[in-house]
Amino acid sequence: MILSNLLRTLGTSRRDGRNLTHDESYRAFSAIFEGSESDVAIAAFLTAMRWKGVTIEELIGFAQGARDKARIPCQGMEGIVTVCPPHDGSDTVPPLEVASCLIAAGAGARVLLITDQGLPPRRGVTGACALQELGGGLTWDPTEAEDWVCKSRFAAIAAPGMLPGLMNLRQVRGELGVRTPLFTVEKLLAPSSSAVVIGAQEGAVLGTAVEVMVGLGHPRGIAIQGIEGGVLPSVRRRTRGIELTDSSQVPLTVEPADFGLSWSAEPDLPMYGPPDEGRGSGDNPLLIKAAGDIVLKVLAGVEGAARNAAILGAAVIIKASGRVPTLAEGVDCAIISLDSGEAHHIFRRVSELGK
Repeated sequence: MILSNLLRTLGTSRRDGRNLTHDESYRAFSAIFEGSESDVAIAAFLTAMRWKGVTIEELIGFAQGARDKARIPCQGMEGIVTVCPPHDGSDTVPPLEVASCLIAAGAGARVLLITDQGLPPRRGVTGACALQELGGGLTWDPTEAEDWVCKSRFAAIAAPGMLPGLMNLRQVRGELGVRTPLFTVEKLLAPSSSAVVIGAQEGAVLGTAVEVMVGLGHPRGIAIQGIEGGVLPSVRRRTRGIELTDSSQVPLTVEPADFGLSWSAEPDLPMYGPPDEGRGSGDNPLLIKAAGDIVLKVLAGVEGAARNAAILGAAVIIKASGRVPTLAEGVDCAIISLDSGEAHHIFRRVSELGK
């Protein structure tokens, strides 16, 4: 009944409704993840929030409501960086955030990657797809994820492993077929004590992402408008971001040419024809295998757009961790991690832990 009451608060138009308070937003997502609301009510609420537009206060309340129902690993762990790419993946861009996280871990950062697979509307290839193809590095168990970070400096966890209620919402979001506030909230299932690197779509949402970080208590973080709204900076053009450090917000620009990492085209996945009806590219075994192969080639040091993008992504993660003051130093650390084989060693280590 909570969502029904809040729908009346939202009204049927901008004239007869209002935004939700933090407390109302918190109660809404608490109710959703308690399982006390029907699919119809959830769909109506998410749709209403989409057409109204979500405020910073609402997003903070939604995220806190979800976090309080979740088992989130690495809370209080020193030096941890949580990497939060879109969970619905892509059918054109490989999930190189996996390589970036491993490179950053090889440079000394502790990295937790939050991911998922098979999610609408894209149902694309994600980091979870690549790691499962490669045979290790992904867990659904928060305790195990924390153990892996302690032992290898890297872990990737499936978001429903922290918040099982996400699984119950898959049919609702699949039938809606569009992104709703849930798309943002699931990326924010991070320990509040950690630094955060989060992908943001083009437009004004970049500033919103950072304000939400502040409201959720994160000490450091970077919101970046990477390729297709992900965490990977472009290798063709300038990428915009905002860095949060000690409650200060500073514009961040990633210019690949400044580091000798520009390329004529973005890294891409090969084309294997359209996916089957009702399925996405994240179900295509050929695309998933290609994604895994690309990650392995990057870790092996193969030159190309994928390597350059992964290095830039790793530099952003390393900078967010506070280990270096500049992106240039982050790039240097990332290249050393890759060329020394340390990033590949981290991958082998976490794969062994996952067996």
